[in-house]
Amino acid sequence: MAAYVESIRRAPRTLTEREQKALLRVTGEHRAGWRDHVLLAMALGTGLRAHELLALDVGDVFDDVGRVRRRLALRVFKGDGGGNDDGQEVLLSEGLRAKLAKLRGWKAGEGESLDCAAPLFVSQRGTRLSTRQLRHAFAVWQERAGFERHVSLHALRHTACSSVYALSKDLRLTQRFARHRSVVTTMVYTHPSDDDLARAVEQLRC
Repeated sequence: MAAYVESIRRAPRTLTEREQKALLRVTGEHRAGWRDHVLLAMALGTGLRAHELLALDVGDVFDDVGRVRRRLALRVFKGDGGGNDDGQEVLLSEGLRAKLAKLRGWKAGEGESLDCAAPLFVSQRGTRLSTRQLRHAFAVWQERAGFERHVSLHALRHTACSSVYALSKDLRLTQRFARHRSVVTTMVYTHPSDDDLARAVEQLRC
């Protein structure tokens, strides 16, 4: 009961629709920002945590002939005690698959084979991108996107899960999307968002 009450009390911090659009626009404008564009789009479209995203290898996303998989079988995820528990899968939307295909085209020519064991997201030095590097990049992109506040990297996951609940009003579906063991944990996403409040205020007669 205490966990339920606490989940209701604490509203997660999420990005507004305007902030999401501005973030994806500014990262997608130039080739130099495409890695981060895909990373942030995946966070917003899958609800994956930062360490789960950065643990992805090329072979987790692309099959042997370079096509983007429809489902990601996660090798690293929260709650994994080393035995991979029951495993976790994540669906990719058509929009995300198109972005990943474009990333693949820039990582290698269409006729070239991919190194499936290589990290999917790499730094300028060619090593696996770290959480610290991603946090720094996210802070920079927020500034370039004109954010009036700073939000944490984990707010992207909160935004994704809150959006799924707002669209479906289905707590069990949201639980499955968020990959929560307990639906009590998912209750936090039933809070109205800043956008919900703004729309309600606009409808007031004054």
